[in-house]
Amino acid sequence: MNIIVKARHMEVTDAMRAYVESKAAKLPRYYGNIQSIEATLDREADQAAVEIVVTASRKAVFVATHRQEDLYASVDQCLRKITEQLRRHKDKVRDRQTASLSESAEPPEDK
Repeated sequence: MNIIVKARHMEVTDAMRAYVESKAAKLPRYYGNIQSIEATLDREADQAAVEIVVTASRKAVFVATHRQEDLYASVDQCLRKITEQLRRHKDKVRDRQTASLSESAEPPEDK
């Protein structure tokens, strides 16, 4: 899994890069098929904008953005949004697989 941290209109400090990478490294516990994570940090006027793009297998792409004055809080809120998207996707995939398995496991009815 690749974790890429980029910045626009600002420089990424080592502390911020380490913070984002440590938080993003926890995302595979919500959905195991993650291939890459790209975090873009931006400073717009007085607010920090964070965009996180998670690419998973089978062309699943999850995007979350958040704007707030505090950059660290912005990262946390953006990760919360992406975590919710990953959790919902995993539940949906699991429900689809369970439904198809249960249908094929039922014996045919004799009339």
